[in-house]
Amino acid sequence: MSTNRPFGTGDASYQAAGGIDGLRRLVDDFYQLMDELPEAANLRRLHPESLESSRDKLACFLSGWLGGPKLFSDKYGSIAIPSFHARWPIDEALGNAWLGCMERAIALQPFAPEFADYLLAQLRIPAQRVVQASRARHG
Repeated sequence: MSTNRPFGTGDASYQAAGGIDGLRRLVDDFYQLMDELPEAANLRRLHPESLESSRDKLACFLSGWLGGPKLFSDKYGSIAIPSFHARWPIDEALGNAWLGCMERAIALQPFAPEFADYLLAQLRIPAQRVVQASRARHG
């Protein structure tokens, strides 16, 4: 899927991801990898046994974050990603595990290579901020 507008403009990123259906496939693969990969075991332990709610929240968040419908705020209210996650001690290893699962999940999608690279680069920013916010709170 391609777009005439640069990623990050309007809903170009949302469309490049395949809309909400594409994002749900990405999120499903992401959490499947988190369940399976030994290097993500500590990250997985921070999540509830059932990932149903986590899957919906992440897909809804990504929808709005990528310029699509603001499904997260419509369904769950507002969220500040770093401060929300700061309640858990998330160090660089956990941040890297999250990014590793996401990188592998992105690779499984039928995304254009330039969008896959763009998306992973953009996801590094909030992932790093979560680690920084947690470090500030937990030392």
